[in-house]
Amino acid sequence: MKNILAGLFLTATFAVTSAQTISFNETTHDYGTIAKGSDGHTFFTVTNTGDKPLIISKVQPSCGCTTPEWSQDPIMPGKSAKIKVGYNTQLVNPFEKLIEVYSNDPKNGRSVLYIKGIVTGDAAPAPQVAAQTAQMAPAKNEVSTMRPQKPAKN
Repeated sequence: MKNILAGLFLTATFAVTSAQTISFNETTHDYGTIAKGSDGHTFFTVTNTGDKPLIISKVQPSCGCTTPEWSQDPIMPGKSAKIKVGYNTQLVNPFEKLIEVYSNDPKNGRSVLYIKGIVTGDAAPAPQVAAQTAQMAPAKNEVSTMRPQKPAKN
């Protein structure tokens, strides 16, 4: 009887420890303060720390301003993959969004990732545009010598 109980205990222990396990390099990415129109992409690294293939079945953002991309291929034990997350930086405001990651991890089938930051004002012009604008602008101490034209006599 003791041998049967010990065997069941070991089988149950092996079943719990023998599985795919999801882990992330970070669960929150802080963009800090970024300009409107700047690159809103970041990557979360997913690692399978278990001993069976890990499958990410769905990545669901909390709103349409956040777009995830991920591979449906299994992540083998000890291997990693990336989840690319994009935020629409055309929206000027502070933001904090969540991204739900669904996998076949028996203990953690739903993981939550966060992105946050502040998008401010208009983006700085590209260097080439700024240089062209500076060339077209008058010098600071330049005085206009234009005079109104006199009406023509008939």
